[in-house]
Amino acid sequence: MSNKLKAIIALSLLATACTQAEPPKTAASESPPPGKGKGFSHDPYPSTYHAYPSVPTAIVGATIYDGEGGRIENGTVLLNDGKVMAVGGPGTPIPAGTTTIDAHGKWVTPGIIDVHSHLGDYPSPGVKALSDGNEATSPVTADVWAEHSVWPQDPGFSRALANGGVTTLQILPGSANLFGGRSVVLKNVYARTTQGMKFPGAPYGLKMACGENPKRVYGSKNREPSTRMGNIAVDRQTWIKAVEYKRKWDKFESKGGEIPGRDIAMDTLMGVLNGEILVHNHCYRADEMANVIDMSKEFGYHVSAFHHAVEAYKIADLLKANGICAAVWADWYGFKMESYDGVRENLALLQKAGACVTIHSDDQNGIQRLNQEVAKGLAAGRRAGIVIPDEVAWEWLAINPAKALGIADRTGSLKAGKMGDVVLWNGNPFSVYTRPEKVWIDGAMLYDAYNPKLRPVSDFELGQPGEGDVK
Repeated sequence: MSNKLKAIIALSLLATACTQAEPPKTAASESPPPGKGKGFSHDPYPSTYHAYPSVPTAIVGATIYDGEGGRIENGTVLLNDGKVMAVGGPGTPIPAGTTTIDAHGKWVTPGIIDVHSHLGDYPSPGVKALSDGNEATSPVTADVWAEHSVWPQDPGFSRALANGGVTTLQILPGSANLFGGRSVVLKNVYARTTQGMKFPGAPYGLKMACGENPKRVYGSKNREPSTRMGNIAVDRQTWIKAVEYKRKWDKFESKGGEIPGRDIAMDTLMGVLNGEILVHNHCYRADEMANVIDMSKEFGYHVSAFHHAVEAYKIADLLKANGICAAVWADWYGFKMESYDGVRENLALLQKAGACVTIHSDDQNGIQRLNQEVAKGLAAGRRAGIVIPDEVAWEWLAINPAKALGIADRTGSLKAGKMGDVVLWNGNPFSVYTRPEKVWIDGAMLYDAYNPKLRPVSDFELGQPGEGDVK
C-alpha cells in the first residue's frame, strides 16, 4: 500500500472517529416552534464539528499571555476535556495522570483568530478554476454564502495552523459587491466537509463593501453604482427592502396567517436587522466609515467591524463610541487611492484611544505571520511614544477578534472554561525567529513541530496514487 493511500485511510478514520452521526430529521423535529424563526430554518447547514480526542495536559514554566492583557511568568496552563481548566503561576496544582510539557524559556498564548481570511474560497493553487470568492454578477449578492465555496483541502489551512498558530478564522466573500454575502467562522481543523470545520454556534457575518471596488466593478459595466454616492444609494434602497421584508415576517410571527414569500438575500439582511448576523464592512476611508455608521443608525443595524480600515486612526473616538472594531493591517497602504493615507501607527493609535482593534490577514501568506504583523505595529507605536506592553498587544490577535466575531464567551483568551485553543511558541512570539512548537484546538494537539505524525497535510498535497500503487 502506498504512503498516499495510508495517509488517506488514516485521515479518513480519524475524521470518522471524531464525527458523530446526526440524528435523522423527522417531521416533528422540523416543525417550527412558536415565535422567532417559525416560518423557516435559520440554520439549514448546521455545524457537524466535533473536537479531536484529547488528554489532560499541563504546560508548565512558560511566559503566558492570556489574551486579555494579562501576563504570568513561569506559569502553568491546564487543559482537560477540551477546555482550559486553570491558568496560574508556579505551584499551580497538577492533577495526577496529567501529561506535563516543560515550557521553560517558551511562551504560551491563546490561538490566533483571523477575522478576515479567504482560505478555501480563494485557495491555493491560485488558479481561475478555484477562484470562488466573488459572485461579481450584481452589486447585491446577499443571497450567497461563503461556506458553499470553501474547499476544505486548501493547503493554506494547515500552513496557517503550523506556521501561524491560527486556530479560528472567518472566511469571507470578496469585496466586488456592496453586499457580498454571508461569511462563515471555522475551527482550523482537518475535516472532509466545511460543515465539519464550522465553529459551533458562531454567528454568521454579512460581508459588505464600500469605496473603490464596487464602483469599479459595476461602473465599468455602465451599471449602478459607478460612484461613491451610487454605493450608498444602492445600499439604502436595499435596506429599505430588507426592513419591509422583516416587517412582513414580524407580523406573521406575531399574528400568524399566510407565510410570507421567501427571499434568501432578504433572509440574510433580516438576520442582520434581528441582530443574528454580524456586519463586517470592507472600508478604507474615515469619511466612508462615518457614512456607513450613519446609515446603520438609519436602518437599525450594527457594524461589528470595519475591515482594512486604513484611516481608522482618524475616527478612533467614533469607533469607540459606537462599539465598532477596526480590523487592520500593520503596514499595507498606498496601493490604491482609498488606501493612500495609512500610517504604521494605526494599531497603536486605536489602542491608545480605547477602541477595539485587531490585526487581520486577507492573505494566504500573511495569515502565517500575524504575530509578526502585530510586532510591526507595536514597534511603530513605540517609536511614536505609544508604549503598549506585549501582553496587551496580544489582545489584537485573540480576545478582540473574538469579540468582533461574537465568540468571545467561548474562545479568545486563556480563562477557565473556555475552549482549549492554545499555542506553545518556541520563543518570544513577537520575534521573527519564533515558530509555533505545538498547537491545541479544543484541547487536542493538532500540530507538533517534533512529531511528523502531527503535521497536517491536506488531501490535495498528498497527490495522486501512481498506477502501480493500487493493488
